[in-house]
Amino acid sequence: MPETQRFPSLSHWGAFTAVVEGGRLRACEPFPHDPAPSPILRSMPGMIHSPLRIARPAVRQGWLRDRARSDGSARGSEPFVEVDWDVALKLVSEELARVRSQHGDAAIFGGSYGWSSAGRLHHARTLTHRFLNAGGGCVMQAGNYSWGAAQFLLPHVIGTYAPVTGRVTDWKSVEAHTRLFIAFGGLPLRNTQITSGGAGEHSTPRWLERARRAGIEFVVISPTQADVPDGLPARWIPIRPNTDTAMMLAMVHTLLTEQRHDAGFVRTHCTGFDRFADYVLGKADGTAKSAEWAAGICGVPADVMRELARRAASVRTLITCTWSLQRAHRGEQPYWAVIALAAALGQVGLPGGGFAFGHGSMNGVGNPRPGVAAPEMSAGRNPTGRSIPVARIADMLLHPGEPFEFNGKRDTYPDIRLVYWAGGNPFHHHQDLNRLMRAWSRPETIIVHESWWTPTARRADIVLPATTTLERNDIGGSSRDRFVLAMHQALPPHVHSRNDFDIYRELAAMAGYEAAFTEGRDESQWLRHIYGELAANWREAGFDAPDFEAFWQAGFLELPEPSREFVLFEDFRRDPQAHPLQTPSGKIEIYSERIAAFGYDDCPPHPAWVEPVEWLGAAASARYPLHLVTSQPGDKLHSQLDAGEVSVSAKIHGRERVHMSEQDAVSRGIANGDLVRVFNDRGACIAAAVVSAGVMPGVAIMSTGAWFDPDGAALDRHGNPNVLTVDVGTSRLTQAPSALSALVDIRKWEGEVPPVRAFEVPQLV
Repeated sequence: MPETQRFPSLSHWGAFTAVVEGGRLRACEPFPHDPAPSPILRSMPGMIHSPLRIARPAVRQGWLRDRARSDGSARGSEPFVEVDWDVALKLVSEELARVRSQHGDAAIFGGSYGWSSAGRLHHARTLTHRFLNAGGGCVMQAGNYSWGAAQFLLPHVIGTYAPVTGRVTDWKSVEAHTRLFIAFGGLPLRNTQITSGGAGEHSTPRWLERARRAGIEFVVISPTQADVPDGLPARWIPIRPNTDTAMMLAMVHTLLTEQRHDAGFVRTHCTGFDRFADYVLGKADGTAKSAEWAAGICGVPADVMRELARRAASVRTLITCTWSLQRAHRGEQPYWAVIALAAALGQVGLPGGGFAFGHGSMNGVGNPRPGVAAPEMSAGRNPTGRSIPVARIADMLLHPGEPFEFNGKRDTYPDIRLVYWAGGNPFHHHQDLNRLMRAWSRPETIIVHESWWTPTARRADIVLPATTTLERNDIGGSSRDRFVLAMHQALPPHVHSRNDFDIYRELAAMAGYEAAFTEGRDESQWLRHIYGELAANWREAGFDAPDFEAFWQAGFLELPEPSREFVLFEDFRRDPQAHPLQTPSGKIEIYSERIAAFGYDDCPPHPAWVEPVEWLGAAASARYPLHLVTSQPGDKLHSQLDAGEVSVSAKIHGRERVHMSEQDAVSRGIANGDLVRVFNDRGACIAAAVVSAGVMPGVAIMSTGAWFDPDGAALDRHGNPNVLTVDVGTSRLTQAPSALSALVDIRKWEGEVPPVRAFEVPQLV
């Protein structure tokens, strides 16, 4: 019998022990301290040993022949030539030097957006930026796809975006004080499997159960009943997608007209509430934002909105929004409106009251945890100082030199000649993928580090095979989780794959700046350095932190739950003069003079109903009568592990599922399990229909993450809904993605069904 070995490790979907027999990963056993481990762990053994693993450096055949003069439109269709590491690194080094010398550092795009590893040393994006910064810099991405609108709006309104990352009134305070919990966007537990930086404890199910036992009343406002957690006796209020702002405004209208708002709080802790109130009451534009007005927009009965506003004013109420609400056209508005609603209720800064973000978006939101550091590694300073909003990649590549506006500033898109990408998949995260393919053909060279033949790797010019988490040592942890995990190397590197750190170290040495990249440390020394900085922070805060060797042997550190409840803006509530917010006024800015000065007609200076580019009330809905909601998947992390056991078993006929109402299915002659064509003017995809009574009519719901599998004619064969989503910024203020504003139609698939080819290895010459 082969020897069984066990190694502690960590992923974004949970901590685990890698069980290795005969040099192969046999199982990933959940961390013993995790009360609700994710089933996604089951996909890891198959993916680690998948035939999709990249074994050797590979170069696109046309690029190897013609270099930067090659036809970029051939990316994704040409064979690759396998080369040895010396050749591959020489090609990369020469190309970086050529572009820097001929076009400047700002001709290099260091994208690398993605979650990559939960480890902090071998975090691909950090290392990519560290390497490029040491060599002169590059163009980077500002913000993220997850909560990009919130990141740039909230500092204007409340002085920080920390609440959107999970630092909100904690569950202990909710359990003890909250009587009504209103969740705009729902509380989908599938999303709480994931924590950026890894999770030792999936805490959300436990806290929801404790909240249920405490008798808290839950209200879920979402187009789908699937956003109500199983076992939670929550009231479901169906709402048209992208119209939550109208409902929030109507609730404020009820509070104002019935004099149920806290006039004292908005006077002492807010600025501009009177101007916002004039808008809500119709004094500014002649249209009162009443419940009757909102009912025609959001499809929620007027009496339901009025009753909910009255109930919220009568008890301690916490109102939370999922991240998905701001991932839509005009996504700034629901986040600003929920702050205004909470301010009108006057409960901001009270135990169990006020507003929050992300409870249904990621594990660890509101998790009681001391405010001390998690492991981290610096990417260094970018000498160019150049960046674009994260979701404007296609605009940048298609329109170099053209101006764009962002958060009060005006800039021009750089002329990108080389894209360097590691640890992410833009052909998952981005919208309108057919447009992205056209943009992706423009750069002269695309270099990718990858472990598998993903859609991005298949569309690169030079592919360098990278190790996975289990093939290197690392340290991981999240600021939302109480555990820091040692990540022991459990397996040797796959064939000829190498760590990103070692790849960049060699490239830096070839270019003459190895010392700037490594700071004289190898992997082991960096792990001790990262741990040492964390341990010093913990000890200064009064928490025990053993030496590195003791930590590494134990496999984890655990912080205690704090004895005192954390309440968001508690100090500000108690004394706004002594503890002002980091806004121009020091108060909650319901009306922002700073935003008003920007002069953006697509983002008013106070919360407002601004029609999205596509929604069920738009003229386009006559042609495309279904609003497509693209949710995060429950069987993988974004597109990671899509070829794994859990994800593959959830597909129907090998395709992603689309959930639709019985009414919409029957009217189209679609039965449960039928293959269908989901389409609009941007593209189409094949999906499998799931008919559900829990989806409101006029709405279709698809999870993202199916590996992009185009047929060359705007059709994705696998079920990737991002061929359908609109690629425009939420507004000029935040330029965030508008993925959840998309109208489509669905028809039963007729004729021969093309095979899925997403999991095929490209031709290797």
